[in-house]
Amino acid sequence: MTIKIGWIGCGRHATWMLMPQLARSGFEIAAVCDRDQAAAQNAARQFGAKAVYSDFEDMIANADIDAVGMAVGPEVHFRATHAAIKRGLPVFMEKPPAATAAQAEDLMRASEAAKVPVTVGFMKRYSTGNKIAKNILDGGDFGAVLGIHGSYMTAPTYFSGEVDYTGFYLHHCVHYMDLIPWFAGSEFADIKLRKNVPDAGKMLIHMNFECENGVIGNIVMGTVQSRGTPMEFVQVMGDHNRVEVENVINVAWHRNPPFKADDPKAVLDPACDSMVWTPNFTAAANEDHKGYHALLLDVAATMRGESDNAPLIRDGWLAMRRLERMITLIEG
Repeated sequence: MTIKIGWIGCGRHATWMLMPQLARSGFEIAAVCDRDQAAAQNAARQFGAKAVYSDFEDMIANADIDAVGMAVGPEVHFRATHAAIKRGLPVFMEKPPAATAAQAEDLMRASEAAKVPVTVGFMKRYSTGNKIAKNILDGGDFGAVLGIHGSYMTAPTYFSGEVDYTGFYLHHCVHYMDLIPWFAGSEFADIKLRKNVPDAGKMLIHMNFECENGVIGNIVMGTVQSRGTPMEFVQVMGDHNRVEVENVINVAWHRNPPFKADDPKAVLDPACDSMVWTPNFTAAANEDHKGYHALLLDVAATMRGESDNAPLIRDGWLAMRRLERMITLIEG
């Protein structure tokens, strides 16, 4: 069943990363909405939408649609999602789900009371490297997760737009507030934080954590690196097992190989030697290494009632709650 979706927000991120994947994932873009009429008209032309709106409340109330999608900002996400739930329309929203954990909880309660699914764009769960790593962890051969290290850096771009760290927290850090507990399989029990702020807008954070299931680790985040270089790394450690994901695409699984130098018959043993994977970018352009298509496939299945695999607003609320704990330590 094709889902007719009304889309709010026709900026660069939406039109480059999300809307091109909708048709592949089971959606028809039936209506678009943006305060910038030129942007809305351009998106309608690109993606075949028959209806164009400048007011999201008007679109949600009147458009011939089965669902609502959006990539705007946290305040509009909050208000538009409430409007969609009232009409009984399932929602996909980019992260963050709201401006605060309290708003996200409000949306969660409304969604669950109305039995209308609200899904959130935590696509890092679906990026190829992270997906491979999670499948290894869940496959039975890795054993218990003992520790996790994550590094996710950016430049002070967000700060220049808002002259505070709100954009950095909500649009950047929130990803790892979802991803790292997802890998750990548990909620944070205790967190501690150190920061270094060499100049306005430039912050380096080291956050240490222990999860309820005993997993320990640390997350490094900040605004002191160039966006022109790869800045993301995850290492999940077990007992003689280690999975590493670099730049969301390069995967290495290290286990317990014997030393090779003194063995004249040494070979590479797939049962114990390290295994690595990296994508072939010379292949045809049917790849989805950032994970948007795979995410939206699960979103469509969740909206049709076929599964609940997509990240839900409850996941968004938990991520926002963790984020606010972190911000309290930064600003305290």
